[in-house]
Amino acid sequence: MIIIIENIFKNLNGWGLPVLVLALGVVEFSLGLYKKHWNKNEIALDLACYTLPKLVIKPLVAYFGLTFLPYILPASKNAFAWIPFVWGALIIAIYDDLTQYWYHRLHHEVPWLWRFHRTHHSAPYMGMSMASRQNIIYTIFFSQTYLTTVLVYLGLGYPALFVKGIKALITTAAHSSIPWDKPFYTYKWLHPVAWVLERLISTPATHHAHHADTTDDGVGYYKGNFGNMFFIWDIIFGTGFISRQYPKTYGIKSYQQEEWYAQLLWPVLKSKKEGSELAHNGPIVAEDVPVITQNAPESAPAPALKPVPVELNVSVI
Repeated sequence: MIIIIENIFKNLNGWGLPVLVLALGVVEFSLGLYKKHWNKNEIALDLACYTLPKLVIKPLVAYFGLTFLPYILPASKNAFAWIPFVWGALIIAIYDDLTQYWYHRLHHEVPWLWRFHRTHHSAPYMGMSMASRQNIIYTIFFSQTYLTTVLVYLGLGYPALFVKGIKALITTAAHSSIPWDKPFYTYKWLHPVAWVLERLISTPATHHAHHADTTDDGVGYYKGNFGNMFFIWDIIFGTGFISRQYPKTYGIKSYQQEEWYAQLLWPVLKSKKEGSELAHNGPIVAEDVPVITQNAPESAPAPALKPVPVELNVSVI
């Protein structure tokens, strides 16, 4: 049984996930779920964000990590190999996802961090490609980028592969434009399952709300729903909102279709779009720049930047 599990998650973390993402992408396109939003700039950005970490960053981290760890921690190789598979996977899942919850949340609440995460929210659509759509600096400082390499060295390679595979499935499905969770809200006999499911893991309804471009419709909620694999962190820390509905529009109001390379590599490369958050001397948060009308005094002071307030607003239909 252990060998079967090993093979499943070795393949899932190798060629299995790319094949799954490709198949899901074909379904999304065949259903017309991207509509006319996926232009050349968006395609280039999504492909670069998907391939660069997998072909460059993660292989380099694994190579240098497994090369230098024996010198840094010579007595620690396979030190945790005695931990049972189930306990190892549970510990890794909690540590991995809880740290990512706070990493993600801080990039929304601390204004100067926002531009490193902005790329993930800029697209006016949702789809499987959104799961990996991140600025490269945001990706490099993921603790998850290094966690798997260290765990393999410490003897927890199989639990780490298991968690990584499960997390990839959940996050890809939560970003997908296919509302696979809808039957759980539609059929009354499935409502008890829905109640548990939407509080435990990220689903299209809860995570799509986080990617909405407005909160005025009672569905979008980019002020919260920060959970990546587990939604339970939002319930515990009071940032969760459950509506069992899907936003009609996505993205950010300040989006100017910035060049794909600027979205990928800011602040190394900057946008040429005047007034963009990613441009040279651009605003930290575009929504905080006051709109100056003809009747407004030229010397009117700009309002101070304020972090996004966090509130608990969980409702069940």
